[in-house]
Amino acid sequence: PLAPLGQMAASLSVYWPFILTALIPVLFTVVLGRFFCGWICPATLLYELNSNFAAWLRWAGLKTGNHIFDKRIKYGVLGLGLVGSALTGSVLVAAVYPPAIVGREIYYVLALSGFGAGAVFFLGTMLFDLLVARRGFCRYLCPGGALYSLLGRYRLLRIRRIVETCNDCAKCNVVCEFGLDPLRDGFGQECNNCTACMAVCPVDAMTFTLRFTDISAQGPGHQGRQFQRDQDSEQKEAA
Repeated sequence: PLAPLGQMAASLSVYWPFILTALIPVLFTVVLGRFFCGWICPATLLYELNSNFAAWLRWAGLKTGNHIFDKRIKYGVLGLGLVGSALTGSVLVAAVYPPAIVGREIYYVLALSGFGAGAVFFLGTMLFDLLVARRGFCRYLCPGGALYSLLGRYRLLRIRRIVETCNDCAKCNVVCEFGLDPLRDGFGQECNNCTACMAVCPVDAMTFTLRFTDISAQGPGHQGRQFQRDQDSEQKEAA
């Protein structure tokens, strides 16, 4: 969807065949949310390898970036990119969109036996993730991620926590590379349904559900210590 949107902004016109080809990914995003980021984006593989390298550095006693910024920054990047495209007549968002960069650089290597400036930019995003903020570019700067988040805000398929099964171990929060709060039902439009929280949960308290909004915060997991303490306290007060 970002390609036709950027092209429309740059040309200040609508090319309908281009728009029609975008309907398929738009439909999938409306139903599945930001699934492209979690399951299809070629840059995600490299960013996840980079995250694994960061984990190894932390295990070795070295410090990696873990700063927190406002996730709304990427919407500003998307807006500025589209405005800049309209003013310059060039699709500027493609210049900073990791999947597009990876595709171009693979072509340059195969066809021209070299790298372009995009490789330097992409390396910079990986260093940003490594030294400044965990998965920082995807969280805070990616224009494509911003568009997918907007389109998938009211997605049909989303993850929910089974509060009756949850034991409040918080492993879901630790593993989430987008800094979300699955432990307190805080998925939101940023969730890409990557299922990392589902995979790490020791009691299978995460599952998929079909609904257009997240479930409101349900409180502590019923198998956790906090819930048990609250229950004991209520029983004592009742007695």
